[in-house]
Amino acid sequence: MAWGPVGLLLLAILDSAGLPVVGGVDALIIAFSSTHPEEAYLGAMCAIAGSLAGSLILFYIARKGGEVLLATHISKGTGKRLHRWFSRYGLVTVFIPALSPIPMPMKIPVFCAGALRVRVGYFAAVVLAARSIRYFALAYFGAKYGAYTFHYMKSHGALFGSAAAGLAVVAGVGVRLYQKHEASMYKVSG
Repeated sequence: MAWGPVGLLLLAILDSAGLPVVGGVDALIIAFSSTHPEEAYLGAMCAIAGSLAGSLILFYIARKGGEVLLATHISKGTGKRLHRWFSRYGLVTVFIPALSPIPMPMKIPVFCAGALRVRVGYFAAVVLAARSIRYFALAYFGAKYGAYTFHYMKSHGALFGSAAAGLAVVAGVGVRLYQKHEASMYKVSG
């Protein structure tokens, strides 16, 4: 809190680069926004920039030596299941955990995106869109409801869950339509 927006930036970089800070960025955005409502959106922008930077760090690490590391992480359990989902749904598997305030594993989909050589622009756009929605919403609620933000969000959990699910469905449909368009363009040119 004492570092203000810079603290949000640094914490978001660390969290997205692979150091687990469960709920830390979200809680700090809310706390910062409730104590500094005039700077709430600046704090959200710093958290977005930090999250994008940290995700790109992990993405590029995976791109450099990702095939070998990916093979070790996807050989069993959750990693294997998330890799299967990534193969089927692509960047939606990054969008949903980046958007959802409910802790979801995001590192493996980010790693898959890097190791499987997803275009950097697509990846960055997905992270930027999801984190913008999430962090600006948290800044808004923190500035508006102050110390009661967590209580408000908890009491309206079904509404937030429905909104997140709706956005995920829209993103999934959008990705599927784009994939079909790309496939049809490839057939026409090939």
